[in-house]
Amino acid sequence: MNVAMLLDMAADGFGDRIVVGRTDDGLTPVRLRELAAGAARVVRAAGADAIVYLAVNGPAFPVALFAAAQAGVPLVPVNYRLGAEQLDALLANHPRALGIADPEQAEALRRAGLSVRSPEEWIAAAADAGGDDDEVPAAPETPAVLIYTSGTTSAPKGVVLRHHNLVSYVLGTVEFAGADADEAALMSVPPYHIAAVSNVLTNLYAGRRVLTLEQFSPQQWLELVREQRITNAMVVPTMLARIMDGDGLDRAVPSLRGLAYGGAKMPVRVIETALREWPHVDFVNAYGLTETSSTISVLGPEEHRAAVASDDPAVRARIGSAGRPVPGIELEVRTESGGVAAAGQPGQIWVRGEQVSGEYAGHGASVDERGYFNTRDHGRLDADGYLYIEGRVDDTIIRGAENIAPAEIEDVLLRHPDVLDAVVVGVADEEWGQRIEAVVVPRSGVHVDAEQLRAQVRKTLRGSKTPDHITYWPELPRTATGKLVRRDIVAALTADRQPTAG
Repeated sequence: MNVAMLLDMAADGFGDRIVVGRTDDGLTPVRLRELAAGAARVVRAAGADAIVYLAVNGPAFPVALFAAAQAGVPLVPVNYRLGAEQLDALLANHPRALGIADPEQAEALRRAGLSVRSPEEWIAAAADAGGDDDEVPAAPETPAVLIYTSGTTSAPKGVVLRHHNLVSYVLGTVEFAGADADEAALMSVPPYHIAAVSNVLTNLYAGRRVLTLEQFSPQQWLELVREQRITNAMVVPTMLARIMDGDGLDRAVPSLRGLAYGGAKMPVRVIETALREWPHVDFVNAYGLTETSSTISVLGPEEHRAAVASDDPAVRARIGSAGRPVPGIELEVRTESGGVAAAGQPGQIWVRGEQVSGEYAGHGASVDERGYFNTRDHGRLDADGYLYIEGRVDDTIIRGAENIAPAEIEDVLLRHPDVLDAVVVGVADEEWGQRIEAVVVPRSGVHVDAEQLRAQVRKTLRGSKTPDHITYWPELPRTATGKLVRRDIVAALTADRQPTAG
């Protein structure tokens, strides 16, 4: 099944609902299908083998997604925050693509020899060539999107998601036309993230209107939620932290019914504050990867409420978990020897299912003989099947002969009421191989004592996991989707001119 068939179903099932944009000038599924058909003609006429999208979110993005599906070429949403050298190297992989770019990014596409249209020109061209399209959509095995990973620890890789991967995810997690006519979803993630693709598809299939907020600020987000009567939203943890920690904000959101979060570790303090602040909202923690077409495990609303209300430590701990696998996903935690880990035993997380691609452009599928994909995330499953993420394999600190997961130390640091953000990294050390260094972002105007933080870690964990050094920064380098750029942190800590340390 091609993702264009999801648009057909929406157009035939609730064609007059607005599903993209604001209530006064948004797109219905019928109009979106017309524009996608016209844009697919533009792609074919150009002889393009891909659509490169180098722009912020907006109506041009879903038109590009479905036009690519109809034309049988992949959509390649590109990170517009990349430097010129990285961007040129990435675009060199797509010499025959048709380009869509904001004016400030258009020169990069021209350097790559691509024809370029602005989002407005793209929509206009689609409208001029519009109408029904008699061409048969591409086969389910055809690549639907090619998303380059963020490259926070290494060079970006192109993840290939085929139509059957994305459709399997949608059909397995969303009820067709399941949204009420008044429901509206707010996305605050850029188009080059898998969440942007999955949110377009799942909300369209559900019949829910989607709006985007490209430049996030707590005030703008809250105002837009109230103005557009947003019922559902998706944020990354840093966004929710800024909303909850912001002084003087009017946090009233009477229309909001559900809020999903993911993309990075959520501090327990932040989600507990949000549950108290918005008791009427259903919170969902979604864990997934680009290679798995988005979400593979979920901690649902009632599980959130049960965790904060329980006196049982095991149940309370679930507030920090990623929940349990979604339908169609099989998940294993494996030890270093390759065996399946016992309940509570840490290891690497492996998954399989129809939505799992695990495929990289130029390298093929990276799955084992049983079809399992190695997420390269460390984690563990408790006796009831709840998944706990302990960080990336690449982030593991090896101090002496001990493997240390930064996430567990970060969790302890973030429990301090005056710590807004924290990261723990390994830095080269002659004696230990690596030493543990922490960078802490304190609450504005507040001094947090380094020795007090070390004592907190020592008491909760043990001496060997206590940071050797704590540095204070005003903020941490993160991607637009909240992921820590650890290589930049290590580089700054080891530079000649280091920030002031505690």
